[in-house]
Amino acid sequence: MEGIKIIALNRRAHFDYAVEETIECGISLLGSEVKSLRIGKVSFPDGYAAFEKGELWLRNVHISEYTCSSIFNHDPDRPKKLLAHAHELKRLERRVNEKGYTLVPLDFHFRKGRVKVELGLCKGKKFQDKRESIKERDVQRDLQRDFRVRQR
Repeated sequence: MEGIKIIALNRRAHFDYAVEETIECGISLLGSEVKSLRIGKVSFPDGYAAFEKGELWLRNVHISEYTCSSIFNHDPDRPKKLLAHAHELKRLERRVNEKGYTLVPLDFHFRKGRVKVELGLCKGKKFQDKRESIKERDVQRDLQRDFRVRQR
């Protein structure tokens, strides 16, 4: 994709959750947070998005303090407001209120110089589903290995 620079990926999300749908949202940040994101200082292994009074907020996402800024730095763990169209927010809120669904950040990226977060509408996987995912990944790896050997 042109004009997109990936900042961080949540690789664990696809293992722990079944991602049914994705949505790209803008995120309301302070200047020092954007500078920290430019150097990749973000951590979100247990991050999630939640609705509060009709607004979507990103929680448990740690954006480290920017080392070159002044003493007036941002709080690394503050909740961040997500920006999306009103009809998308209503649709997502209805889906999240269904049993077992949650919004999980899949990645942070820059699009045309603006920070965006890709959220996944996810349902938690059971232990059996995780074992099937591991089995599928092993089968794919073996197929790729056989294909490479045959090409030589």
